[in-house]
Amino acid sequence: MRVLLRVQYKGTDYCGWQRQKNGLSVQEVLANAVRETTGESAVMHGSGRTDAGVHAIAQAVHFDTHTKIPMQKLPIAINAHLPSSVRVLSAQEVDAGFNARFDAVSKTYLYKMYVSPVSSPLREGLCAFVHKTPDLDRMRRAAEYILGEHDFKVFQAAGGHVKSTVRTISALSISEQDGEISFEVTGNGFLYNMVRIMVGTLYYVGIGKIEPEEIPEILASGKRDRAGKTMPPEGLYLKRVRYPFEN
Repeated sequence: MRVLLRVQYKGTDYCGWQRQKNGLSVQEVLANAVRETTGESAVMHGSGRTDAGVHAIAQAVHFDTHTKIPMQKLPIAINAHLPSSVRVLSAQEVDAGFNARFDAVSKTYLYKMYVSPVSSPLREGLCAFVHKTPDLDRMRRAAEYILGEHDFKVFQAAGGHVKSTVRTISALSISEQDGEISFEVTGNGFLYNMVRIMVGTLYYVGIGKIEPEEIPEILASGKRDRAGKTMPPEGLYLKRVRYPFEN
């Protein structure tokens, strides 16, 4: 039986989603909890990697099991063996050929940025801190140029290896509340560090380092040094992974 889990985690204390030799990963912690719950050693297949320090509101993970535990009780059973920084939100049986990564229709990421002259201990590790207040209208104007299908090579960090850097961004919104600026972006796929570089570029627009109307030219250049900085990982959240059987 193949099971799809929705998993939430705070990535602060982990080396990322994927199991690594040099640190504790979310994948390893989850696999250990599933083994304790079911008595089986199963491979956890995530919808994609999240880097060290990156969080997930609802990561999608599939694995195979022969457990007799009912789906509605499986999250509670697994959570009993997880640290408080990782929680299984839901579990459902899916087709045997389902793949959490390759069957995804879209992903939505959230990036949180807090504007303050002094960093807040209560927000430490949960958002990025910036000192200059960006102009939201300028950033929203720039965001319009990012929507649609483009070659986003300029938003890919070194180390990314894919056959094509063309992606489609279907939604990109920017909001602010009590000094916290949120960027929410949905697309059919994302390149390595794409969201963090995209947000860094929009921030540069917001503080006047880049003009909104320069975005098409920057995208067309394909040159990483034309875009903004890579924002830190702690502001990034994987919010949702959508599949064909969902609305």
